Amino acid sequence: MVELRKRKDPPSNTTAAPSKKSTPSAAAAKKNRGDDRDQSNPEGSTDTVSSGKLKTGDTIKLQGFGGEIETNDGEKTTLEQLVDRSQSGVVLFTYPKASTPGCTTQACLFRDNFTPLTATGFSIFGLSSDSPKSNSNFKQKQSLPFQLLCDPGASLIGAIGMKKSPKGTIRGVFVVGKTGRVEAVEPGGPAATVDVVRKLIQGQDGSLEETAQSPTEGEKGTGE
Repeated sequence: MVELRKRKDPPSNTTAAPSKKSTPSAAAAKKNRGDDRDQSNPEGSTDTVSSGKLKTGDTIKLQGFGGEIETNDGEKTTLEQLVDRSQSGVVLFTYPKASTPGCTTQACLFRDNFTPLTATGFSIFGLSSDSPKSNSNFKQKQSLPFQLLCDPGASLIGAIGMKKSPKGTIRGVFVVGKTGRVEAVEPGGPAATVDVVRKLIQGQDGSLEETAQSPTEGEKGTGE
């Protein structure tokens, strides 16, 4: 007699599939990254030096600051060299274009107030993106007692925060001491730029009399 053996049933596959760990969605990850950025830079600022980052009281490293510029006489120089040659520091008044009405008013106000403004040893220079020829004509025509600096690439103009976007120069004034301390940096009209320096000088020398010529109403405009 043939004995029949009962076939065993195949073992059932009871192993559960591994569960997938929950991961944050790509959108959530981006959101988290964005939150991190917001916390580290709440205003999302992208300002650069050329957009006016300097403020009064800052100290700049004079070496290499603003790159190389040229005087109206064609001499290559730098801000560091100008400060080294000065007694107390350097005043730069910036203007958009030589020989235009507002810029002429501004330059002539610095000319007329030159003696009191340099009483404590600051050296005054005009600064624009004009060519040496344009600035030389401007200086000669207006009998300016100071040199005019030419910065066609706006490297120094941008470094002190007086560069317009995408191009152009903001009228203003920048004052730096011998150690690189920024004593003043402000945009303003022709008369306002002179007043900034006058107040700074008077603060450094209380005995300095206000002998500077006051601007007339017509000189207070900001036009070019």
